[in-house]
Amino acid sequence: MKIHEYQAKEILRQFGVVTPRGIPAFSVEEAVAAAEKLGGSLWVVKAQIHAGGRGKGGGVKLARSLAEVRELAGQILGMQLVTHQTGPQGQQVRRLLIEEGADIRKEYYLAVLTDRATQTVAVMASSEGGMDIEEVARTTPEKIIKVFVDPVQGIQDGQARELALGIGVPEASLAQAIDTFKRLYTCYMESDASLAEINPLILEGNGGIKALDAKFNFDSNALYRHPDILAFRDLDEEDPDEIEASKFDLSYVSLGGNIGCLVNGAGLAMATMDTIKLFGAEPANFLDVGGGATTEKVTEAFKIMLRNPRVKGILVNIFGGIMRCDTIASGVVAAARETHLAVPLVVRMKGTNEEIGKKILADSGLPIIAADTMAEAATKIVAAVQ
Repeated sequence: MKIHEYQAKEILRQFGVVTPRGIPAFSVEEAVAAAEKLGGSLWVVKAQIHAGGRGKGGGVKLARSLAEVRELAGQILGMQLVTHQTGPQGQQVRRLLIEEGADIRKEYYLAVLTDRATQTVAVMASSEGGMDIEEVARTTPEKIIKVFVDPVQGIQDGQARELALGIGVPEASLAQAIDTFKRLYTCYMESDASLAEINPLILEGNGGIKALDAKFNFDSNALYRHPDILAFRDLDEEDPDEIEASKFDLSYVSLGGNIGCLVNGAGLAMATMDTIKLFGAEPANFLDVGGGATTEKVTEAFKIMLRNPRVKGILVNIFGGIMRCDTIASGVVAAARETHLAVPLVVRMKGTNEEIGKKILADSGLPIIAADTMAEAATKIVAAVQ
């Protein structure tokens, strides 16, 4: 799950990370009122969407008067903001963050994330803050400093100091930088985040260290432990089909291909998508019905897949372990009938009650194409959609 910048900064402040003062706004009038409350003579009007690159897309502007705050808020609210992370369709801006101006002397990059290769937590920092970290990694990788933290021991003072010195934090600001790095690590661990990023982390003219922007991703499987974070969820920023799928405990991710996939088990789903690509086509989605699929769940899965106009065929690939093949077969037949399925359907199933499941499909009278192996299933669905 992703959250907005102003929500991320609220979490950072709970862990003692210094951020600029800011107030979210949902209308032009609220934006002006926020600027008045903050006071001063310089404000930043920031679009709030779940994507980076907002400044380059025109979603972050400086205002030097309340009249300018009103004008910019009116321009940004409701705009279809296009960034390198939204795709060409962009994302509609429904929220703003009105923030006090900052005296920026230097910009840094800081992030904490899990490194599965080393089974540790990676803390990354760079002197090239404010830029796309992917571009820095590609062109000047030596400017990215990493330390790997044993999650049992936690981040050590020496590791935080190594990062701060590595990105060139001045001696007078080292203590606060080290403290900030340690606080962000604690925040990451205690909130069950999968990514905690500050870009840029700034050095102010007075030597202070402050988080000027923030981005968090959270492990959705851990959100039951964090109702306060779950309350930050913004459904307007999520794919409607993924939201609908979550209501039926389906793991669904929309992709760009034309073959819908319905599989039980995340690993088998990934292998199924790989097989489709191997045989020259592209999957339209990742869809894991899990180990407790019912006829209702399978029917809803079909409806969600078929709402995608790109879907020209469906591949069902089931391993009957906990989930019985006859249960899935009954669900597939019911779903095909209820949705008046008009695209080719290939079904491959192996495991518990496999023969019963195959008989249910054969006796249904529906034009279901059977397959015994993944390669055969992929070959048949690719041929059918072509």
